Amino acid sequence: MMSLPKHLPADERRAATVESVVQLAGVQNPSEITTAAIAKHMQVTQGALFRHFPSKEAIWQAVMEWVAENLLARIDRAIQTLDSPLAAMEAMFMSHIGFVAEHPGVPRMMFGELQRAEPTPAKQIAETLLRRYRERLDRLIERGKTCGELAGNLDAEAAITLFIGTIQGLIMQSLLAGDMARIRREAPRVFAIYRDGIRSRS
Repeated sequence: MMSLPKHLPADERRAATVESVVQLAGVQNPSEITTAAIAKHMQVTQGALFRHFPSKEAIWQAVMEWVAENLLARIDRAIQTLDSPLAAMEAMFMSHIGFVAEHPGVPRMMFGELQRAEPTPAKQIAETLLRRYRERLDRLIERGKTCGELAGNLDAEAAITLFIGTIQGLIMQSLLAGDMARIRREAPRVFAIYRDGIRSRS
């Protein structure tokens, strides 16, 4: 449970709400998180919560915006100084793993939003995040093929799908085991197999 000052600026209160939802999603099904539970976690009233967000949907939208902004920023920082596309892909993989290990509620929310049948602002943000993520990978793969680090005949679309699917598989196994530290332990060995499959043999 969070302990916050009673009079926080609006931006800080909104940020604290997002943080609360991410924390709660790490220990329970995101679809079962109510505004009452969020308010209780923050030690505020629901009325105080709705002074900063007009609806629960608006809270979810803010959370997905936070996820998209912070995950992509973390990835960009990890790869910005690396000349090797393959090394950049590994840095992208590991930075994503680190983000998930620190915020286990994030993949629960992402999976939940992407599975929703109806279009919502939060789902659209999740879809945009996935598209921008894939675009970063595609650029790295094309650079790798050009410079000879990656196989020239590598199927970029399949390599991207496998990259993302590998992370998702690690996440699911760690969640099922109830051990998010496991994802950090297994990621280097798993990426090594992926790397061997896409690198140039020449």
